[in-house]
This record gives sequence, structure tokens and C-alpha cells, in this order.
Amino acid sequence: MLYVKAPAKINLTLDVLHKRPDNYHEVEMIMTTVDLADRIGLMETERGIHIESADRFVPNDSRNLAYQAAKLLKDTYHIKSGVIIKLDKQIPVAAGLAGGSSDAAATLKGLNKLWNLNLSLDELAELGTKIGSDVAFCVYGGTALAKGRGEIIQRLPTPPNCWVILAKPTIGVSTAEVYGAFDVNKAEHPNTQKMIDAIENKDYAGVCANLGNALESVTLSLYPEVAQIKDQMKKFGADAVLMSGSGPTVFGLVQQEARIPRIYNGLRGFCAEVYAVRLVGERDPLA
Repeated sequence: MLYVKAPAKINLTLDVLHKRPDNYHEVEMIMTTVDLADRIGLMETERGIHIESADRFVPNDSRNLAYQAAKLLKDTYHIKSGVIIKLDKQIPVAAGLAGGSSDAAATLKGLNKLWNLNLSLDELAELGTKIGSDVAFCVYGGTALAKGRGEIIQRLPTPPNCWVILAKPTIGVSTAEVYGAFDVNKAEHPNTQKMIDAIENKDYAGVCANLGNALESVTLSLYPEVAQIKDQMKKFGADAVLMSGSGPTVFGLVQQEARIPRIYNGLRGFCAEVYAVRLVGERDPLA
């Protein structure tokens, strides 16, 4: 069994610029990885693609992005053998943390080794764009500015060290519904360049000051539980708070470790899925 780590991501910024002719939205976002990860086990078998997971919310068929990644490699490179994909889920499902996309990216990287395809990370990232908008970023990991549909990746330095508190309410958010209700002219757009400057200067206060997500106000209006978590996280002492992706997960940045227990325990009072992790932000060493 070959094991591959699939880390979660958060959006330090997420801007939606306009709707494209292909009906996707043009985005500009800064993403970075955190130390919360799924573990993907890959084992070659005679035929087929078999997904195994103890999480009942994880599909075990072609809806699963790891399945799609395996099928894409099999079809593209005419691989005869099959694979068993064991998903040890630690990232919450449908949380705005790119768990499915990261699983797909890890599957691409793992099967590249298992099947001796010798593809570069750039080639794997290009394949990943056929699966989902965040997969290319997840192939590289680290910290990056993503443009287009999310597939145009520009590497950025690692942000200043800090803790990240993640809290996911027990609701699902429809990304299609959020984008459907989004009005580009009414949105509050983050300053992407100021965030890049803060990251490059290792300016923690600057990172906190420039967190921004153009989708956040839409999700908060549709799902008041998300707004409640955001308010509570601020009240308990996080330095800065933002929703990741289209939600529903909210994250808070915290530099002083001594503050973590109060924020963590306070959120656990009314939110089942709370995590205190480090911001990683480092790219795959092969990239």
C-alpha cells in the first residue's frame, strides 16, 4: 500500500471578477495549505477502481474526485491494472477546504509513482484541471495566487507562521446557490495585491488586515449559522476571521498559542467540528 498525504487549504483571499462565456466565474484567490490532511492509500489490483472509506458521506463511485483522478490516468495512459483507493478522511466533507480536490491531487501523485508514469508536477496539475478548479493548486500545495477558474497558479512565499482554528457547522452549502446569488457589482472585493505584499514581507498584521472573500456576504445571508460562528470566533479572541471558499467552514488566524484553548473550547460549545492546526503553506518539494 502506497500512502499519500492530502492537505486541506484555506482561502486568504477569494475574489470573483466576472462570469465567463463558458459559464464559469473568473476568480482571483490566494490559497495556502494547513496541517489538516486526509490520508490516501493506493494498492494496485487486477482491474477496476475501488473506493474504500469509513465516512458514509464519501461517495464510492464516479462522483468521487479521487475516482475521477484514477480514471483519468487510466484512460489517458492506457493503464490495464486497477487500483484500490482507501480514503482516511480527516478533512470535513463539503466544507470549503478542498478536501475532495486534495484527495484527487494526492491520487494523481500517488498513481504517478505506483504506475511508473514519470509525469512532472506541471503535467499532473494540467491533468487535474480536467477534474476540478482547485485540483491544480492541490497538486503543488503550498501558497499560491490562483486565477482563471483556479487553474492558473502563481507560486507565492510561505505566509508568516501562525495557528489556524477551523470550525464547520453541521450544514451543507450549495456552491451553485452561492454563485447564483452573487452580484459582482455589490460584492466587497478583497485587495489581492496587498495580501501578496503582506505575505512577501512576512507581515502577519498585514495578512490579518487583508483577509477577504467576495462570496462571504452571500453565504452569511443564506446561512446564518456561518455568521454566528464568525462572530463567536472573533469574540473568543482570534486575530482575524474569514470564511473559506464558498463555506461553510470559518477559520481564524491566531499567533499566540496561549489563546488557542479559549477559542477552541468556546467554539466546541456549539460546533461539533473544530480543529486547531498550524498553517503550513509549503509547496511540494518536487515543485
